[in-house]
Amino acid sequence: MTLSQLFLSISENPWPLVLYFVAIPLAAWLVGIVATGSRDVRFWSYIYAVLIYAISLPGVFAVTLNVYLFLFERQSIWQANIILQFLPVVSMAITLMLIKSKIPFSLIPGFGKISGFLTLITALIGIMWLLDRIHLVSFTYVPFSAILIGFVLTLLAIRFAWSKLF
Repeated sequence: MTLSQLFLSISENPWPLVLYFVAIPLAAWLVGIVATGSRDVRFWSYIYAVLIYAISLPGVFAVTLNVYLFLFERQSIWQANIILQFLPVVSMAITLMLIKSKIPFSLIPGFGKISGFLTLITALIGIMWLLDRIHLVSFTYVPFSAILIGFVLTLLAIRFAWSKLF
């Protein structure tokens, strides 16, 4: 099964996916109500971690798909699939806002891994877009290891800027 076939199948029967993306923010809201006043922060942070991973992975995939389709494939916004391209992002944003209002992200185990993953994807897409747009042909004597070190330093700088931003 290809991604195109999967997206076509989901488009034909969108309700399971819609229910999933409505259920996760609803679950985060319910957990917030139940956890209010509880002193067992560690337990609730694990529950929130499960919710964050359950919504962030499809949300980050949707963001990556959108960036790819709009920048590289030049898809029109009018051709965007609302359920596959926008609902995961909106659901992720709502879920993260609900969780952030109840508990700091620093207390949620593994949250740094998601932000690091998002930083890596953002940097890679940015570099791919830049290389796609400039059509640069270069003959250089710079060793490949120096280019790799420059790439890693760029990722570290983006990661540092990301941590200062949030």
